[in-house]
Amino acid sequence: MFKRVQTIDCDYTDRPEIAAAYLIEDAGEVAFIETNTAHSVPRLLAQLEAAGRSPEDVRYVIITHIHLDHAGGAGHLMKACPNATLLAHPKAAMHAIDPSRIVAGARKVYGSLFDLLYGDVLPVSEDRVQSMNDGESVTLGSRTLTMLHTRGHANHHFVVHDPDASAVFTGDSFGVAYPALQRNGPFALPSTTPTDFDAIAARESLTRILDLQAERVFPTHFGEHRATQALAAQLDQALQLYQDIVDEADRSVDDGELDAFCVGKVDTWLRAELTAHGLNDPADYELARFDGLLNGQGLAFAVRKLRYKRSLA
Repeated sequence: MFKRVQTIDCDYTDRPEIAAAYLIEDAGEVAFIETNTAHSVPRLLAQLEAAGRSPEDVRYVIITHIHLDHAGGAGHLMKACPNATLLAHPKAAMHAIDPSRIVAGARKVYGSLFDLLYGDVLPVSEDRVQSMNDGESVTLGSRTLTMLHTRGHANHHFVVHDPDASAVFTGDSFGVAYPALQRNGPFALPSTTPTDFDAIAARESLTRILDLQAERVFPTHFGEHRATQALAAQLDQALQLYQDIVDEADRSVDDGELDAFCVGKVDTWLRAELTAHGLNDPADYELARFDGLLNGQGLAFAVRKLRYKRSLA
């Protein structure tokens, strides 16, 4: 019998089933995995109350990485949960303590939309943040939660293995798998947003997750999935194609044309993938389009990063 996992729809960007947080509990102790943004924290606390628990029962707030759709609400949630410790990758922990650099970068991208998307991003006191090394575990009641570093999407990313639930909370390391796109079978897209895309590391991370032999994965985008092998195969194939796009762009595309080239290539692939899975409703493309755009931009960034490294050699 699986230990229970509660999925909380964070209603990110006022859309259902786009971003989730997860609530797990054991022997009176509670953990949140992911926080989404400041706007989602009231939803998380309402779910906690509905589960018959109080903020004082929360032992851990866990973020898979520091991107703001995963960790933007961490400071607010920690403020509401006085006994909680924030668990983060060592490279993410410093940004949870001082989010000014992350916020400044996001404000450059989103401008006046930043506050609407993310709200206020609060720092977390250093004495309440615990950095988790690769393979390090904590206990929650009788459950053991193990953090495994998984590069590819970001170099400050980990997944959370909960063997008692036969579950892995995968953040963005197992792509995005929106429920609305699952109606004809498993369907997932990689998440290769700027700035740390590494196809080899991303494919190795997929293998590491599969090697845990968990029966369920819980990507942040979105919810519980049991067709782990099928999803991983799709993601692995797509990541290889994405690397091919990076290689082609690096060989033959000028710097000023990189974004248009990579975004165009990903969009063409995305439309073909949707069609191949019978996802022909315009709403299907609209749902996946923004991820395709960000993925293409991430590939262009990867090319620029390659060229910059070569320039230093």
